[in-house]
Amino acid sequence: MIHPTAIVEEGAQVGADCEIHAHAIITRHAVLGDRVVVHPFAVVGGDPQYLKFDRATASQVRLGNGTVIREHVTVNRSIHAGQATVIGENCFLMAGSHVAHDCVLGNNIVLANQALIAGHVTIGDNTFIGGAAAVHQFVRIGEGVMIGGLSRITRDLAHNLLVAERDEVSGLNVVGLKRRGVPREAIRELKQAFREVFGSPGNIRLVASEALARADAYKTPEARRFLEFFSAGKRSFARPSRTAGHEAESAD
Repeated sequence: MIHPTAIVEEGAQVGADCEIHAHAIITRHAVLGDRVVVHPFAVVGGDPQYLKFDRATASQVRLGNGTVIREHVTVNRSIHAGQATVIGENCFLMAGSHVAHDCVLGNNIVLANQALIAGHVTIGDNTFIGGAAAVHQFVRIGEGVMIGGLSRITRDLAHNLLVAERDEVSGLNVVGLKRRGVPREAIRELKQAFREVFGSPGNIRLVASEALARADAYKTPEARRFLEFFSAGKRSFARPSRTAGHEAESAD
């Protein structure tokens, strides 16, 4: 359904059973999956906020099935020809949030009100970003991460972390893991990996690599993905304070 006063430009691709509310704008650069809902005054597929951008560049925004875009959300298209800003399936972008050019968001992601995602950011599945949190460009955020409101994220965040303030890790997102039905053995190994990576002195990439090399120590895919995260990327990693690390060790 396309409501009166909504604008869907010629060339936009809109899937089955979508709802485009009044005053929403879907530009010709947008590709919407099925059952996408776009609320009033949102703009999907707008030009990137990049001073050197050539508006003749043919690029896109792609929204996955079941994603909901609330009021005044902006999702900008890629700065590169033939490429796209991508938001996965069943995501929920609350009012006033922003996703900049060339971001790639996974599935089941929630951006709370006024969350700001700068360009070239990647975010894993099942991640929650709190209200008015801001993420620096080129940051990698793993799956299952929970970021508190008003946080400032400038470093990479490994899978399943709890993060607040400025890159401050407070532990593992154990509640989220349990809600998603992650096995107890995997949670136990994740806690062990968390302690080893963040509690050991020296280069964090090397510590994680050495932990991975001990095949008998970490057998669950969740723990191994956590450790593998540290082998990629070019930015530094968010770490816990000593107090947060101690609390994480004793978490249920």
